[in-house]
Amino acid sequence: MDVGRQTLEDTLAQFSAVHLGREIEGEEYLPADADFFRQIVAGVTKAQLEIDPAVDTALADSWPMGRIDATLRAILRAAAFELLKRPDIPSRVVITEYVDVAKAFYEDDAPKMVNGVLDQVAKTAGRDNEPTKPAK
Repeated sequence: MDVGRQTLEDTLAQFSAVHLGREIEGEEYLPADADFFRQIVAGVTKAQLEIDPAVDTALADSWPMGRIDATLRAILRAAAFELLKRPDIPSRVVITEYVDVAKAFYEDDAPKMVNGVLDQVAKTAGRDNEPTKPAK
């Protein structure tokens, strides 16, 4: 959406048709939860005016949001959405999952940066001392 200037519905339809449960660059990916994916993309779109400042504040001054490539920006936005708007998902789980997503796309220091930024977003949101499992 950020790069292709597509609507939310077009982005979701394209992703579902092309990427869900497919082989990408020789890697076989399990089918994703399409409803959860839709919730994340729609949530990021709806809350972007809250998400972007939270991520930007956590970034180093020399690396504002606009300087980060679109894929990394999307990873940070999706994770920040979950940290800010999905208290039912433990923050450590969110951070671990999105660091793993970053590792799928980057071999350099980007996953470490994702970890640090998301840790700061979680702290700012008051979610840094949560248990790793939801309370029963």
